[in-house]
Amino acid sequence: MHNNIIPLFSAAVVNSGIDFLSPIKKVLDSHWYILGNEVKLFEKEFSEYIGVEHCISVANGSEALELALRGLDVQPEDRVVAVANAGFYGSTAIHAVGATPLYVEIDPMTLTLCPKALTAVIDTKPAAIIVTHLYGQLANIEEIVRLAEAAGIPILEDCAQSHGARRNGKQAGSFGTIACFSFYPTKNLGALGDGGAIVTNDSKLASKISQLRQYGWSQKYQVAIPGGRNSRLDELQAAILRIKLPLLDQWNDARRSIAKRYNEAFAKLDILLPSSIGDDYVAHLYVVRVKDRSTFAAALKGKLVSTDIHYPIADHEQPGYKAEQISLTETQLACQTVISLPCFPGLTDDEVSRVIEAVTTYFSKEE
Repeated sequence: MHNNIIPLFSAAVVNSGIDFLSPIKKVLDSHWYILGNEVKLFEKEFSEYIGVEHCISVANGSEALELALRGLDVQPEDRVVAVANAGFYGSTAIHAVGATPLYVEIDPMTLTLCPKALTAVIDTKPAAIIVTHLYGQLANIEEIVRLAEAAGIPILEDCAQSHGARRNGKQAGSFGTIACFSFYPTKNLGALGDGGAIVTNDSKLASKISQLRQYGWSQKYQVAIPGGRNSRLDELQAAILRIKLPLLDQWNDARRSIAKRYNEAFAKLDILLPSSIGDDYVAHLYVVRVKDRSTFAAALKGKLVSTDIHYPIADHEQPGYKAEQISLTETQLACQTVISLPCFPGLTDDEVSRVIEAVTTYFSKEE
């Protein structure tokens, strides 16, 4: 009988065996803690990894989204396209710049922005389109970019959950006008605290965002552009991320191999599975959809398997904001049925087998 709980994520397991002391000591010995050499080198290495010209690191993923919108010159009273099933992170940034979210329906297979639904609102000329590669699954980004370019609307890719996802050789974050990443500790590329980055091929945009992250300065103490803030990745986190970046692809492979085992084991069950287990999915979260979620979660808890819900409340139904009453059938259905199972590098074969056994047992009892 197993008595250890299988966690949804374990920082101890994911980070085991990594030498963090050497990079931390290097920063401590340098006595330079903000916007120094480690940040400069990480920005260079990360932009090369994504395949873009510029990377501007910032304090966290949420501020990356906000500063990207400011960089795109989104104004109060503008509307920004977003999906409503992605945890309110994009919505937070839209509200922070004073704009209004224009929520668009999701594709029922990928749970990401639906190009058909986008077509229906694109003539209303929104100021920008946030495309969230949710759970590590690339959206139908090529089609969305095609529609947006034809309409002259910039695309902001939210890659907070999709570091390293790729399609036809192109990385998440290299398709749109600008892209944002989070390095929160649970992410596929996670720091030991908060951190974020903005990437783009547009030099003017990169220069503007570099100013915005440091008060809008053009030089020390001279504020040249409005809307600036203090949002910087510190040297310690940059040093940690530099150690981890070369390991990202193998970690993503490990996540995908767990997802493949799950998909094969659950193929005949009454359960909706992730739509892809190819390179365009990095299994940040392994999310299934079930009819009676609370009973399913309780059954797994009884088998010592942790689960969570990403995300239970649609953005347009959040109590803190008054959104216009809209009907987003697929979005609301997703919020009622999604549930995440453990899927992270270092999860043992035995633990994966236990998750599979818990899920299959639940469905065999149902029949």
